[in-house]
Amino acid sequence: MLGYATIGVNDMARAEAFYNELLAEIGGSQLFGQDRIKFYGTGEGAMLAICIPYDEQAQHRGNGNMIAIPGGDRAGVDKLYAKAIELGATDEGEPGERMPVFYGAYVRDLDGNKLCFYEMKM
Repeated sequence: MLGYATIGVNDMARAEAFYNELLAEIGGSQLFGQDRIKFYGTGEGAMLAICIPYDEQAQHRGNGNMIAIPGGDRAGVDKLYAKAIELGATDEGEPGERMPVFYGAYVRDLDGNKLCFYEMKM
């Protein structure tokens, strides 16, 4: 249902380094892009794009916007959270059970975009 989600960044080289390492943890890589936008994925399913805003104005994080990235299992969630923090992300909620079917962790990337790493069992 979701093709891709895009988040704005202010410094493409810095953001690219962050997402190259972070998404490699779950088998993701940069699939294609141009100077101002880069698309990440596994080759199947939805993608995440990072971009310099089209209007070339400063990136502003959206209040209430968040990108959720599946961690696979609880250990995967913990690993993504730790990697993001190691890469300079800021904590927005350590890994933990949020409800009986949801285990998640929250960070803000280098530009303040909110990311969630999760495992959901239905």
